Amino acid sequence: MDLTSPDPVASKSFYTELLGWEADDRPMGDGAVYSMMMIGSKMVCAISPQNDNQRAAGMAPTWNSYVCVADADSVAERAQELGAEVPAGPFDVFEAGRMAMLADLQGAIFFIWQPRQHQGAQLVNAPGALCWNELYTPDMDRASSFYGDLFGWTAAPFEESPMPYLVISNNGRANGGITTTQDGMDPAWLAYFAVEDIDAGLARVAELGGETVVGPIDIGVAKIGIVHDPQGAGFALYAGRLDD
Repeated sequence: MDLTSPDPVASKSFYTELLGWEADDRPMGDGAVYSMMMIGSKMVCAISPQNDNQRAAGMAPTWNSYVCVADADSVAERAQELGAEVPAGPFDVFEAGRMAMLADLQGAIFFIWQPRQHQGAQLVNAPGALCWNELYTPDMDRASSFYGDLFGWTAAPFEESPMPYLVISNNGRANGGITTTQDGMDPAWLAYFAVEDIDAGLARVAELGGETVVGPIDIGVAKIGIVHDPQGAGFALYAGRLDD
């Protein structure tokens, strides 16, 4: 995951206070930095500044979801064959890897990442780290078919959910979900970060200038809440069982 922010300094301060991250700033040129956010010695995600065009267009800050692939060019080509769009890429990111921005059949943006020197997150499924990715889409079956064809994911209904919900599995491991968009929502991926206590986490979001959109909600295996950071980027907090 990485966050594209109009005020990366403020974003780093917010998430450091909320999730215990520390910033390892990497120069990008022209005075900008790409900040690897760390827990101890392990990378959990990154924060980067919006570019001039994004700021001029007033684009909302966004958490971006990446999927690791062996060959970004062939996956981007296959995505287009399946009906997706490729707004950017594939292109090299120095020696770190090769990437592309894709929009699925309903318009949800995601990224593919072909690692070279940089594999991706070094810590997941731990307090402060990414623990789930969730797709909101108006057509769950079509989305499931698309991602299954593109990445080999499987999706099975989560029978305990009060709403339609599919659990995504990759090589037998559950790693995300698909659910329906609500009124006024655009199709999008939502990142979940783990916390020890949902009530304390949501209270801390408010103290730091963010807001709770939904929650807390008890989903059985955990309690969750969907929030906005002070710049308006949406993400979710998760307090509950974590896989190894």
